[in-house]
Amino acid sequence: MADAAEARGNRGARRGRGGGGAARRAARNAVSFDTAKYIERKIPLFNVLSDEALEIIEDNAEGILEEVGVNFVANPAALERWRDAGADIDGERVRIPRGLARKLCATAPSRITQHARNPERTVEIGGNSLVCAPVYGPPFVRDYKGGRRYATMDDFRTFVKLGYMSKWLHHSGGTVCEPTDVPVNKRHLDMLHAHMTLSDKPYMGSVTEPSRAQDSVEMSEILFGREFVGKNTVMTSLININSPMTFDDVMMGALEVYAKANQACIVSPFIVGGAMAPVSVAGTLTQVMAEVLAGIAYSQLIRPGAPVIFGAFVTSIDMNSGAPTFGTPEASQILYGAGQLARRMNLPFRSGGGLCGSKLPDAQAAYETAHTHNAALLGGVNFMLHSCGWLEGGLVSSFEKFVMDADQLGVLHQMARGVEVDVNAQALDAIREVGPGGHYLGCAHTQENFKEAFWKSDLLDYKPFETWDEEGARDTQQLASERVARMLSDYEQPALDPAIAEALDAYVANKKASMPDAFI
Repeated sequence: MADAAEARGNRGARRGRGGGGAARRAARNAVSFDTAKYIERKIPLFNVLSDEALEIIEDNAEGILEEVGVNFVANPAALERWRDAGADIDGERVRIPRGLARKLCATAPSRITQHARNPERTVEIGGNSLVCAPVYGPPFVRDYKGGRRYATMDDFRTFVKLGYMSKWLHHSGGTVCEPTDVPVNKRHLDMLHAHMTLSDKPYMGSVTEPSRAQDSVEMSEILFGREFVGKNTVMTSLININSPMTFDDVMMGALEVYAKANQACIVSPFIVGGAMAPVSVAGTLTQVMAEVLAGIAYSQLIRPGAPVIFGAFVTSIDMNSGAPTFGTPEASQILYGAGQLARRMNLPFRSGGGLCGSKLPDAQAAYETAHTHNAALLGGVNFMLHSCGWLEGGLVSSFEKFVMDADQLGVLHQMARGVEVDVNAQALDAIREVGPGGHYLGCAHTQENFKEAFWKSDLLDYKPFETWDEEGARDTQQLASERVARMLSDYEQPALDPAIAEALDAYVANKKASMPDAFI
């Protein structure tokens, strides 16, 4: 089995030498849809915390790690690694002396290049960048005509196609919905295959079991070549911490696989404030900092220099119903504060998204999503998971909301550009030409600049009432449903080297045949 894997990897390395080889030549010849480069901010970030407040939170987090500690569950090897590093081990509890976790974290890189099979869609995660990736994880989907239902593999493929066709979306993501019609132990193979073949944007690996993470690495070696994967990051994967302060063997096992393979992990507390963390912003940030310090430090125990992202997924709870809430002021404050903490550690930062608690892509969804999108832009987020498609507190992936959110990501691109003040932007010639009482519609400056002067939605309706009414008085959800249909009609699969496509097909088929179906 090992020899076969070695041979398969060597064939992939020969095909992929030089960063993708024939696959990349095929990508250059493929029909290419307009995709914007990842965002590079030229605007100031918003800092909600003073230096004194940040120092208090950092000091408290170090104290929590030393006095309270964190649990590494069902992972004896992890406990031994921590013991060797100088931590105090009591059962599954790991108490980390002050300064140790931060010292270990210092070897993590400040910026990550994640390669796409189409080199033009490679992204940079860190610094002033913002990479937008779609919704992740919902078991249900919703569309305008069919309503809410369990997700299928066909739904998953549809979302990947929409992501590929979305101009302002830089990343194909991971589990854009959970295809419940495929066995649990095999669906990761189909999901990865879809990302690799139906899109040429970057993608995420599987984390639901360490062996599935290993499958993700091996499939990436087929796509890019073993040698290329060994030297470069081609996957970003989500490692959630079981807050409060518990690191389970499944997520840590996946992290171990990816860290060893030089693939990036988002180390992210999963917190509902008031239930899994204190109700106060400062208290929650203290716990976030402690959990992230421990998780990233552990990745560096596996492999110093392993690429990691400081993650923070935090929402609050409705104290009457117990339901999570999104787009709230406290959530934005935590995002802003976590971004400051990440920058002080010189690490890439993940947070934000098109988060909302609404059941439909309605006004509530729009308000809550806009609050979080704007906080992500101004809070220094480098990797925004859930940037489009999220509905019902993360239980639903919505086709209409996917294209609504993806359209609005263009606003973030425009805002991030800042305000130009060059000679053309000053427009003094236009002001002189028009003078008092005139209009600018026909002046030379307007004629030269109107095509690029204003950001324009590809979805929202700006027509006069009479025209809108004559065309059926469609609301935004109807417009989005029609846009989904148009995008799928226009979709063309990006080219892929036939030998690589055949090898991926064979890998998936052989893996599936090697084990019985399991639905739990």
